[in-house]
Amino acid sequence: MDKNMLAGLEGLPEEDKIRMSAMIDHLQLRDSLRMYNSLVERCFSDCVDNFTRKTLQKQEETCVARCAEKFLKHSMRVGLRFAELNSQAATQD
Repeated sequence: MDKNMLAGLEGLPEEDKIRMSAMIDHLQLRDSLRMYNSLVERCFSDCVDNFTRKTLQKQEETCVARCAEKFLKHSMRVGLRFAELNSQAATQD
């Protein structure tokens, strides 16, 4: 976890800082797992429609790869935009 995230907690006792750090780590892990699960569910639903073989067909593999790439690029862009807006809001205060 980034130590800058705890910069506003200087006045707290060390025990509370440790608890907050653990809570933030837990929330970040949970959000990462949710994003991954959403990616898998979405791309699987959109790309895989034939269950006659135990392996993916070439077109399914290509579709899943494109889908995952688009999903991750979109997620990154949303994250960057959120950071930009957050930075702007912080400078306006």
